[in-house]
Amino acid sequence: MLRFGLRSKFIVLSCFLFLLPWLGYEYVWEMEKFLRQGQEKTLVGTTRALATALHERPALFDEQTNFLDQVIKGRDLYAYNLKNPIQLDGKLTDWEPYKPLFWHYDKRYLQKTNKDHQASDLSFDHMVGKFDNYLYAVFNVTDNTLIYRAKNSLSITNNDHLKIGLKAPGGQFNTYIIAPRQDGWVNAFNADTKAPFTKIQGYFKRTQTGYTVELRFPLAMLGNKLGFAIVDTDSLSELPNANVMSTSNLNNPSDLGSVLVPSPEISRILKGMGHSGSRIWVVDNHHRVLAQSGTIQNADGVWADGLKNQPPKNAWQRFEQTYLHPLYYKILTRPENEFIDTLHDVASMQGSHLANALKGQPASSWRLTPDSKAVILSAAYPIWIEDKVIGAVIAEETTNGVRTLRNKSLEKLFNVILAVMLIGTVTLFFFASRISSRIRRLRDTAEQAIDAQGRVTGSISYSDSNDEIGDLSRSFANIVSRLGGYTDYLENMSSRLSHELRTPVAVVRSSLENLQSLEQTELSQKYLDRASEGVERLGKIITTMSEATRLEQSIQSNDPEPFDLRSVINGCMQGYLLTYPKQLFTLDICPNSLPMQGAPEFIAQLLDKLINNALEFSQANTAINVTLQSKDTQAVLSVSNTGPLLPEGLSEHIFDSMVSVRSQHMQQQPHLGLGLYIVRLVCDYHKGSVTAQNNTQNNGVTFRVSLPLAN
Repeated sequence: MLRFGLRSKFIVLSCFLFLLPWLGYEYVWEMEKFLRQGQEKTLVGTTRALATALHERPALFDEQTNFLDQVIKGRDLYAYNLKNPIQLDGKLTDWEPYKPLFWHYDKRYLQKTNKDHQASDLSFDHMVGKFDNYLYAVFNVTDNTLIYRAKNSLSITNNDHLKIGLKAPGGQFNTYIIAPRQDGWVNAFNADTKAPFTKIQGYFKRTQTGYTVELRFPLAMLGNKLGFAIVDTDSLSELPNANVMSTSNLNNPSDLGSVLVPSPEISRILKGMGHSGSRIWVVDNHHRVLAQSGTIQNADGVWADGLKNQPPKNAWQRFEQTYLHPLYYKILTRPENEFIDTLHDVASMQGSHLANALKGQPASSWRLTPDSKAVILSAAYPIWIEDKVIGAVIAEETTNGVRTLRNKSLEKLFNVILAVMLIGTVTLFFFASRISSRIRRLRDTAEQAIDAQGRVTGSISYSDSNDEIGDLSRSFANIVSRLGGYTDYLENMSSRLSHELRTPVAVVRSSLENLQSLEQTELSQKYLDRASEGVERLGKIITTMSEATRLEQSIQSNDPEPFDLRSVINGCMQGYLLTYPKQLFTLDICPNSLPMQGAPEFIAQLLDKLINNALEFSQANTAINVTLQSKDTQAVLSVSNTGPLLPEGLSEHIFDSMVSVRSQHMQQQPHLGLGLYIVRLVCDYHKGSVTAQNNTQNNGVTFRVSLPLAN
């Protein structure tokens, strides 16, 4: 029968727990890709809706500038939207945020070509901006020689001056001149009438490298043409040959550069889109922004609505926010609301989406902010007038909303994963605990079934479980059962042999005795002697086997009695001195009595086996050392001799039944390896222990018996 084993269970559970977070993450990742595609389609739809409101409305667009063949930056000016009004003080402090938008004018913009012209002779940085109903202009001029207008002079051109040329809304061309007498406030003069023109106000300030000029005039006086020229007169003698550096040719109205001011009408239309969650641009076909609404920092679309962090309302939310979110966001990244987006020059917007839109095809593109903190999605849709693309609508959003939604999904996913992992861990813990407890019970049962001497003293109750542990328990039970039968056979074999051999040995011995009484030849007498010797050896073997059996039976039935261990050992040693007069013994027996509970005859038999063992292994002319000392609550008996060492790894098994380390040439007497086995039986009966080890000099063996003393 096919079993679903423990290993298979662990593998299935492990694979499940491993696949769960991976599958969840893949699902969230796919969801994020679909959300981005949805955001892209939605943003294109937003641009299409707004472009529909601007189709076929030529009044919203400057026809003259939009239908130019080419817009040249530096010549054609763009009035950037200013965040705040400019304070006219000549310090340029208010212009600092707009420094990257300044256009640098060098010798390429001279009215007359001069190859020897140096930047220190004349050059300037310039931009125009719009705030409210005013147009602001700034000039940071480098001029190595500054000539003011003389105080008593009626001329406004016999000096360094700024010339302004513009086309009014009615179409007339007007020219104005800024010619300061000194640093400070300045007003313009009409170049034709030389009359002051107070609508153009400004501030003139000398610098170490030249001077600065800040101007302001109403947008109402400006049409779609504007140009500036810096006239540098280093001396009165050079008036006819003064250096003139200009944005465009002010002498010919048709050559005057264009100026684009963001359309207030389109701005009003876009104002309603300010809450759409997008940053929206309207550009003309020269990539110049006509109107703009919204900021990119707040342009996260509608995807993050309702996902803003809310204060925790219950204990779980507080725990999640305090402990889990810091852990999650070591892996996740929070969308950044503070990032830098400086890629746009509203005077010349760029991008593949815009290029395609101005060709008449809606398009979108993705880009990373310069500080790599946000991803911006841009979509563009063309604006049509009489089957001609006149401009495009651009909408931009960050992916912060989608990323926030993804993070929220991953937070929920992580919570589920943690819950599943916790439940799985607890389940596996109890599962493993149950398995380990079953294994421990099987181990304990196996250890209790076999004692320290290898005897089978019990049985193993097997399990009916249809798994590996149940199978193992049944195998153990079968093995112990078979081992118990074999061990019982071995334990009873000596008694059976001794019983069965006694009668034939007695018959052989009596027959040999009868033959001895008869007259024998020399040869037959020799054979009778050999037979008698063999029978005698066989008798000794039977006696030894019977002795071990009798001792085991005696131990089972004997009742302990009090006795003095010192007296028993001392008496036995006196007998050994008489029995073996040629053997040298050294004795160290404590003078105090050592009371014990047990059988003194068993102790005498134990010492007899140890002495016999020492006699058999001792080298000639060496002493057998016998010591008896009291140590705490134990009596320690040691018997050591000089002779062969114990084989490695046999010190623990030398006390087992029928184990002997005697070599073949030492087997002068029959030996079954039961002597030390009897020593262990006696020690076990007295709840003591016996060990054998090579002595410290490594020239002999020491047997040490520890027996508990009576209280």
